[in-house]
Amino acid sequence: MNMQAMLKQAQALQKDMMKAKEEIDNAEFEGESSFVKVTLKGTKEVVKVEIKAESLDSDDIEALQDMILVAINDANKKIDDLTEKKMGKFASIPGMF
Repeated sequence: MNMQAMLKQAQALQKDMMKAKEEIDNAEFEGESSFVKVTLKGTKEVVKVEIKAESLDSDDIEALQDMILVAINDANKKIDDLTEKKMGKFASIPGMF
């Protein structure tokens, strides 16, 4: 394979990689834990926190903090899983990361 063909293939691969990353960044992921639901962008920016207040007593604040933590971590794991699925194919290419 000549150098020009390899360069063209690398550019096409880079374009595919950027498209996959953009899809992940623009997607929203929900994480849930008991009476808490959080929504994050693929960039891991928290965009919404929902609490089912009818399920909560005033002395449950510590539990609520733990539930928010679990829900955010759940959404982050979903982002990482999709990122690995979409971007993992690029990891074997030298110099891409």
